[in-house]
Amino acid sequence: MTAVNSKEAILSAARQAAQAHGYAGLNMRDLATAVGIKAASIYHHFPGKADLATAVAQRYREDTAADLETLAEEAEDPLDRLRRYPRIFRRSLENGNRLCLCSFMSAEYEDLPDSVKTEVQAFGEVNVAWLAKVLKAAGMTGQKTVEQRAKAIFAAVSGAQLMARSRADLALFDTLIDGYRVAGLLAP
Repeated sequence: MTAVNSKEAILSAARQAAQAHGYAGLNMRDLATAVGIKAASIYHHFPGKADLATAVAQRYREDTAADLETLAEEAEDPLDRLRRYPRIFRRSLENGNRLCLCSFMSAEYEDLPDSVKTEVQAFGEVNVAWLAKVLKAAGMTGQKTVEQRAKAIFAAVSGAQLMARSRADLALFDTLIDGYRVAGLLAP
C-alpha cells in the first residue's frame, strides 16, 4: 500500500469509526486493524488523535460542501434544492445507521481538541450559508430572517437524523422531514 493510499484508507476508516462512535471511538489500534497496517504507521501520517480527528472532520466538511454544490448544480430550482437537502443527512443513516460526523462530534464538543471544534463549527457554517443562499433564491424568507431560518433547517434535519438513529428507524427520519415540510420549514 502506498503512503497516499494508506493515508486515504486511514481517513476512510476513521470517518466510519467517528460516524458510529464519535471522537471517543477513534482508536489507533482499531483503525490500524481495520486498514491492515501497524498502529505506528498511523502516526507517520497523523502525529496524534487530535490531528487525525481534525483531518477527518476537515475532509467531511469539504465533502459536504462539494455535495451541496453538486446538489445545486443538479437542481436548478431552489425549492427543489431545499427538498433534496435532507438526503445528505439520510445517506449517513443508510450507511450502517451512522450519524453526520460533525453532528456526532458536536455532542462531544467539550471533550474535543480546539482544532476539531473549529472544523465542527465550520461544518455548521457551510450548511447554514448554503441554506441561506438557497432560501434567498427561493424567496422563502426575508433578508432579516434568512440566517435564522437556515439555522432552524440545519438543526431540524440534524435532529431528525439523531432521533432516527436512536431508534434505528430510517422511516422515522422521512416522517420527521415530511412533518417539517407540512409545517413550512422545508419546501413542500
